[in-house]
Amino acid sequence: MSEVFGGGKGSGKLSPVVLVRVRAGAEAINAQDSITPQAFGSGDQVYTTSRTNASGNATTRYFPYRAAGKLWFKNGSIPSTCSASLIKRGVMVTAAHCVAEFGKKQFYSAWRFAPGYDNGVAPFGQATAKKVYVNSSYFDGTASCAQSGVVCTNDIAVIVLNTNIGNTTGWYGYGVNGYGYRNNQVLISQLGYPGGLDKSNLQMRTESQGYVSAVDSNNTVIGSLQNGGSSGGPWLVNLGMAPSLSGISFGSAASYNIVVGVTSWGWGNGQQQQGASSFTSDNILPLVSLACKDFPSSC
Repeated sequence: MSEVFGGGKGSGKLSPVVLVRVRAGAEAINAQDSITPQAFGSGDQVYTTSRTNASGNATTRYFPYRAAGKLWFKNGSIPSTCSASLIKRGVMVTAAHCVAEFGKKQFYSAWRFAPGYDNGVAPFGQATAKKVYVNSSYFDGTASCAQSGVVCTNDIAVIVLNTNIGNTTGWYGYGVNGYGYRNNQVLISQLGYPGGLDKSNLQMRTESQGYVSAVDSNNTVIGSLQNGGSSGGPWLVNLGMAPSLSGISFGSAASYNIVVGVTSWGWGNGQQQQGASSFTSDNILPLVSLACKDFPSSC
């Protein structure tokens, strides 16, 4: 049976921190005000990928977009980036491969998360990791995977942060066991910071009809222009702010801003498709439950 767990909006109070001076500059960014409408690659799966920000407007400073952000970490001494999102006031979700290499039984280090990150500025500050949670079968390499260490059933990690930054930004809800799906189909909104689009300086948004692929460890597959760096970014159903209704009712599975997976893998340039381990009661729920048991004030 599908289940859903609600989120929160947050205060929206800004605490901007300049993290980097982006070489591309605002002029170069603004000169590329374009959208990729209903594009598709050789995978023949229709999608739309564009900047989250509207022209002349920092949309990522507003809920629900500010609950997603950019994630930095170190793989040994090598700096790397992923994407992530808040699902509790002090708990975020990302991909397992953003916290550890499959089967190596060793975590990466130095995670820093900037929600609503925008062109070198962290408008709500940044938060560091307090504790990381990943499923043991991913950590030790025994997880069920259609492609070992890549297309798996549980490429999901939960990180408890040192500050409850979600009190400001808000946080998403999350759904499991097919919440928002119908006949193995689902309309996904994907957020992330892919390196191939605006050099990972701006948040990207993709809309695509997803489907459950039995040959890919029952991962959900969407069309997307996003690539490396988008890993760990949220896949949401019902993204946005709910309208006030008159003479009409919401349909089924109508909770807004619900994460049902995170970006895990992709077929790369040309095919333009990406996959995610769908959230279930076996992969995401034990991680959140343990994190909230260990750090109840973060939840």
